[in-house]
Amino acid sequence: MSSPTRITHLVAGSPWEGTAERTSPVYNPATGEQTGELDLASGALVGEVVDRAHRAWQEEWRDASLTKRTQVLFTFRQLLDERKEEIGALITAEHGKVLSDAVGEVTRGLEVAEFACGIPHLLKGGFTENASTKVDVYSIRQSLGVVAVISPFNFPAMVPLWFVPVAIACGNAVVLKPSEKDPSAALAVAKLWTEAGLPDGVMNVVHGDKESVDALLTHPEVRSVSFVGSTPIAKYVYETGTAHGKRVQALGGAKNHMVVLPDADLDLAADAAVNAGFGSAGERCMAISALVAVDPVGDELVQKITDRMGKLVTGDGTRGCDMGPLVTKQHRDKVAGYLDSGVEDGATLVVDGREGDVDADGEGFFLRPTLFDHVEKGMSVYDDEIFGPVLSVVRAKSYDDAIALVNSNPYGNGTAIFTNDGGAARRFQNEVEVGMIGVNVPIPVPMAYYSFGGWKNSLFGDTHAHGMEGVHFFTRGKVVTSRWLDPSHGGIELGFPQNA
Repeated sequence: MSSPTRITHLVAGSPWEGTAERTSPVYNPATGEQTGELDLASGALVGEVVDRAHRAWQEEWRDASLTKRTQVLFTFRQLLDERKEEIGALITAEHGKVLSDAVGEVTRGLEVAEFACGIPHLLKGGFTENASTKVDVYSIRQSLGVVAVISPFNFPAMVPLWFVPVAIACGNAVVLKPSEKDPSAALAVAKLWTEAGLPDGVMNVVHGDKESVDALLTHPEVRSVSFVGSTPIAKYVYETGTAHGKRVQALGGAKNHMVVLPDADLDLAADAAVNAGFGSAGERCMAISALVAVDPVGDELVQKITDRMGKLVTGDGTRGCDMGPLVTKQHRDKVAGYLDSGVEDGATLVVDGREGDVDADGEGFFLRPTLFDHVEKGMSVYDDEIFGPVLSVVRAKSYDDAIALVNSNPYGNGTAIFTNDGGAARRFQNEVEVGMIGVNVPIPVPMAYYSFGGWKNSLFGDTHAHGMEGVHFFTRGKVVTSRWLDPSHGGIELGFPQNA
């Protein structure tokens, strides 16, 4: 067993050279081996990094031409595409998801970088000539300054890429605080910005826990905060950040429902339920965790899902398995605890993920795919965001019962309906109170030129990620009213200005 590698902050394009007072272990979840020792930032260090980023914004980036910004973005996009396999391997080594899924994550993040390459068009303002006599009015959008991004463990590359390319394209400087559980992928992506020609200090990475988060939320030069994580922390980030005068987009948890109507293709629905329920070990904010089977298809659908689950291979993500481990031992044990509570609450445990073999060496953090049937509201397996490979089947008597179930849930991130009835699908997308909808698509993650975000307890703030909402979030509007005078002028007039 080799010694853990030191993982440290990236400040102004270079690794931090100080000595950390506190550190945190980083593990390979497939083997249980500690592979890294992560430096945790103090509040004082976070303040120093923010100040450095602010200087870089003032002196190097806010007035950089759109041509210069675009050149950096195109180069970054090319480098990211060339290195996506390397970055995917880092994700698998620290998060545990299988390699194909890890590379797919980077590819989806790459799409946001491609969107941001069009920033000259996206930042165009408006112009009105002669709004009043010889008075012109026009609008512009300008950068905020230093923006903070606080990202989760489940998508260590993609979630930062939702925000950072758009923020930088809009002329801001960034301080990224990735998850302390799997920080190396975010670091690798951040280093590409320097290689792409971004001035030192515009992109920075600090590692840490609550101390560093609080420092970002309260620092006066941090103008905005973008966060993805659990609902309780999202609410805390939103309340603390806005109390300190920052604009905040805080994306929280989810309990995504997939409604299957009696006319649906049940083979397609079963495939989708397995893919969306167990991909990345269920550690996705868009994972399907509650399948609503509308009578009378429940029994047949459960059997089809069970048959498919029996063919899945769980193990080390580098070995071509279908599903990898959970991110930490503590999280694995927490998820496994729901299996007992589900049975105690009266649900039927159809497939027990604690049973069966895994294809891995060492003591990894594994829990195989698990299926519950006859789950109801009030059971912990339904009410809680488990964030693991646990799929719960809920029975509904009708479409109306199904949509009432979805709309009564406190979360509103993503949902899907499987049907061959276009009228039912259109009614569903109109009536359901959820931010992202899939019709015969189980994980409706929008393309980069649309926004990503939920409703209710899945989002705090009113701005979603990427797309034009991202451009507006990372800029602020300014309206200029101008008049270039003739040699003579109109003289003194103390009345309220009026258009004429």
